[in-house]
Amino acid sequence: MHLQQSKDKSRKSGGQQYWLQGMPRWLQNHLDREKACEVVLQTPYGITRTSFVALHPDWKYGNKNKLIRANAQHYRVQADETNTSIGEAVRQWFGIRKNRDFERIDVEATIHPDGHFILIPTALTMRGPGRTQTLEKVNSPLSFHHDYQSKFWKKQIEACRKASANDVSWAGAQIKRVVTDHRKADTKNVHEADLLRAAGALSVLGVDLSLYLVKGYDCPKSQFSFSGFPTYPCPVEIKKCSSGFNYQIMRYTELPRAVVLCLEHDLVNPPDHVDILELSALADYLHN
Repeated sequence: MHLQQSKDKSRKSGGQQYWLQGMPRWLQNHLDREKACEVVLQTPYGITRTSFVALHPDWKYGNKNKLIRANAQHYRVQADETNTSIGEAVRQWFGIRKNRDFERIDVEATIHPDGHFILIPTALTMRGPGRTQTLEKVNSPLSFHHDYQSKFWKKQIEACRKASANDVSWAGAQIKRVVTDHRKADTKNVHEADLLRAAGALSVLGVDLSLYLVKGYDCPKSQFSFSGFPTYPCPVEIKKCSSGFNYQIMRYTELPRAVVLCLEHDLVNPPDHVDILELSALADYLHN
């Protein structure tokens, strides 16, 4: 399946439009039933909500954002109120140069149990001569623990080391100190928020933790800035052990997306789009 750009950005009427081509039958059936679905985009960091909508050919949005009959002839992804296209959103998130138009964007799609319509870009083809660029899919891109260290995290650490090996060494030492203190102490007397002592070290690695709150996610407005890509907002939950993650906390967010920052990872089968950042594994890796 792919997104086909129907108009050059130089065209003044209507702006860029993207048709959904080669859709599997199950996805057509879904849009036949729902008429319109909000689009969630898979970025290098994981999923993010957008203001784009996938539309059935027989429907469009009219005044007051109300669905009305149409004759578009194509399943499509509609531009948002700023007239930004899904193609430009892909360009921004994946760091693609702006000097050429897309011919097509190969995508996969999934429907999350909560109803989210997730588009996953897999390859890009530009107008004019040139090769297709493959977009690597990284599972659990913000996960780093003793069982799995994502390639996305490893590339970020390597980039930080090239920029300043001393800073990364300092960050590793600070995280190691927090881990060692927790392992020596009676954990019953230590609050999980003490892990926030590692916040300064994490900021060196591109993780900025937001205010620690007493309701909802612990650090709901945290941000990740990796490898020159745009800054990615993602809630962070602080836990001594990842198995202490409360699934009910998901009701506080519009997307099933979160990172659990923990001392030790022992959660079996984390929910989809919930990544685990284990401080003990990160400290060991930074000291190797």
